Amino acid sequence: MLAHQRQELILDAVRTHGGVRVADLVERLGVSEMTVRRDIGELSRRGLVARVHGGAAAIGRTSEEPGFAAKSNLRPDAKRAIARAAADLVPDGASVGLSAGTTTAEVARELRDVSDLTVVTNSPRVADLLHDPADHSRTVILSGGTRTPSDALVGPVARAGLRGLHVDVLFLGVHGLDAAAGLSTPNLTEADTNRALMDCAARVVVVADASKWGVVGLTSFAALSAVDVLVTDDTLDPSARPVISELVGELVIAGIPQEEDQ
Repeated sequence: MLAHQRQELILDAVRTHGGVRVADLVERLGVSEMTVRRDIGELSRRGLVARVHGGAAAIGRTSEEPGFAAKSNLRPDAKRAIARAAADLVPDGASVGLSAGTTTAEVARELRDVSDLTVVTNSPRVADLLHDPADHSRTVILSGGTRTPSDALVGPVARAGLRGLHVDVLFLGVHGLDAAAGLSTPNLTEADTNRALMDCAARVVVVADASKWGVVGLTSFAALSAVDVLVTDDTLDPSARPVISELVGELVIAGIPQEEDQ
């Protein structure tokens, strides 16, 4: 099947259903994930679809925010690999910030092996994963705020709770990463809370799987130059690597174990 034929089928699916997942297109078209992403990228450049995390959506839908459960099913193998690489950056006795998100939840699971840890988060799920009444060496500080569909606590209460706090490193999940748009999210209030989290951190580490590259949400909240470390996975398009390396402090590529690669 020629590229223009695949792209017509993708465009038809987006118009019919409002959006389509990369995984479904791979199965339907019988091509690789990278081929599908390139087709979506071309349609996006032509202004025919919006490139979003995990697939493509009809123009005008970039403000929609998926729920936590829906996002948990997207690329879990990559998220686990990223979380393992990210946790290696944390020494015993560190203070750590964790934003809400499915990838940061995986980081939280990996951090349970770090001793004498202090955690600041706006995610009830992250707090639950790290709170252990029997472990008095670990301190978990949960901000207040209004809960979003992605299970983040946001808004003025969250920002007030974070004001004046300082952590050694922040692990930040994002909806999209783009050379021009930087870090973005569909939720305006979550963007503001993410900025507050970044203000707390001596070092900002973004954890984002490769499918988020080139995705632009409704609002940007930071430039890529504000990122000290980006941890992503080894399915990142090779052409994106030099672009990202030029913009962020350090690029870490986590390998997905073969037995987990789906």
